[in-house]
Amino acid sequence: MRTKRLLLRHWQESDLKPFADMNADHRVREYFPNLLSEEESNASIEQFQRDLEINGFGFWAIELLEEKQFIGFCGINHVKFDSHFTPCIEIGWRLAAQYWGHGYATEAAQEALKCGFSNYNFHEIVAFTAVYNKRSRRVMEKLGMHRSEKDDFDHPKIEKGKPVCRQVLYRIFQKEWNDRPKFS
Repeated sequence: MRTKRLLLRHWQESDLKPFADMNADHRVREYFPNLLSEEESNASIEQFQRDLEINGFGFWAIELLEEKQFIGFCGINHVKFDSHFTPCIEIGWRLAAQYWGHGYATEAAQEALKCGFSNYNFHEIVAFTAVYNKRSRRVMEKLGMHRSEKDDFDHPKIEKGKPVCRQVLYRIFQKEWNDRPKFS
């Protein structure tokens, strides 16, 4: 999938090192329970690629079109834990820190939402993050997603007591996406 500046694509061997570097960066992993080792990072890519092959959707690698440079990932996928809002489809993204602040996450996420609602006819897509992750929450709000405090939850895969355990849940429904103002 292409946007004005980005290519959302399947994963390549050349993505392994920059993705591992990204997952070893304290800034990128600030709102996660820990950094990832190179092996854990590589295993994530393997899972992302499997999901893409099985479902036709998942977390795609993001590449800057002009520079042909890997910058992170974005996509939609099945939530892989049980909670009051599952089963459902989530949207997620993660960018290397040097690419923050350029609107890339929002641009990629808009394309992923478009795919989910137009190509797969999902009724609703959710996003969640640690309460204190203001950057990701701002992207969710730019996408037209909304939060209800009653939906906030403790992430079942994060140890209780860790500051990132408490998560906020944002939602957007297909009708809201379809009815949003269109900009050229």
